[in-house]
Amino acid sequence: MASDRKPANTGFKQQRLKAWQPILTPKTVLPTFFIVGIIFAPLGGLLLYASNSVNEIQIDYTYCDQRPPSPVDNQGQNPIFADIPADVITSSFSNSDLNARWARVAKQLPREYDPTQTKRIWNCLIQFNLPVNLKPPVFMYYRLTNFYQNHRRYVKSFDANQLKGEAVSAAAIKAGNCKPMDVADDKIIYPCGLIANSLFNDTFFNPILLNSPGSDAQNETYQFSEKGIAWPSDKEKYGKTKYTIDQIRPPLDWADRYPNGTYTSDFPPPDLAEDERFQVWMRTAGLPDFRKLWGKNEKDTMKMGQYQVEIQYLFPVTKYGGTKSLVISTVSFLGGKNSFLGWAYITVGVICVVIGCLFTLRHLYKPRKLGDHTYLSWNNNGQNGGRNN
Repeated sequence: MASDRKPANTGFKQQRLKAWQPILTPKTVLPTFFIVGIIFAPLGGLLLYASNSVNEIQIDYTYCDQRPPSPVDNQGQNPIFADIPADVITSSFSNSDLNARWARVAKQLPREYDPTQTKRIWNCLIQFNLPVNLKPPVFMYYRLTNFYQNHRRYVKSFDANQLKGEAVSAAAIKAGNCKPMDVADDKIIYPCGLIANSLFNDTFFNPILLNSPGSDAQNETYQFSEKGIAWPSDKEKYGKTKYTIDQIRPPLDWADRYPNGTYTSDFPPPDLAEDERFQVWMRTAGLPDFRKLWGKNEKDTMKMGQYQVEIQYLFPVTKYGGTKSLVISTVSFLGGKNSFLGWAYITVGVICVVIGCLFTLRHLYKPRKLGDHTYLSWNNNGQNGGRNN
């Protein structure tokens, strides 16, 4: 019986496969350290050079609704510009004189569909000097900090079939992962879930080049498009909904965008298959500090000069201790600006070279003979008076 359970007499089952175990000697280890260092350090320098070649400006406008001076009139118009604190501006231009200023202006929340509501908000006006021409492609991002899209409950809070366009029943939505944003007022929330409900709702208007030289118009607008900002694989996940208007309602935090917080024939639910900014938001970030693409221009050069960007200020970040920023950036052949990878390669290369030098000096000063039996543990114990019994 025991013989039946005996493994076959093969090299694999009897553990007789040929093997090779390298012997780590100074002649093999020391060159390895130097080779890794010589390769990694220049490669890190190349990555760092590519990162530094990216032109970028980042302006934190979190407190743009509070810090700029109040407009001179009671209606909140005629804004007064003030210098933006240097600690909320980050740029990678050789000329750091951006002359960045901001102001706030009171605007009525766009509600042409519901004129009886008169909610007013602050719009943020940001002016900055662009010291160089930005060659296409040029990208506009928004950046959020301390926003944990990677929370387990948040990440899974959506219904894939609903996003695809299927008319998922209320019972199925309630049984899914969209709670507590699943059903309200006996209507299905579309799109359901926490991710959709917390959609970034600040609006960036296209930058305006003030007093553009060589142009017939006094000001010149630089156009950013939302077409093509979502990953092709993400676009396949969305479709036009098959729900009827009377079956669904907007997410609770979208209520201000629709009359009385409901969809109507004049203001129907969004076509998620075409709303690429929504698709970008739904791809959750893995870290609490992240940026997401708002628009891009792949054809036109963004001319140097003084620009003004108007931002509809709605997304509340101070409630959870976060910040929000406007980012305008170019790319290199390796992608966007990210110096971490370059410095990581340089650090590893330098460490390997330093360790290689130290081990080389140690080997030259006090070499150790390969296979010296005096270093065996029992020989050392014998030299110290024998083993303890």
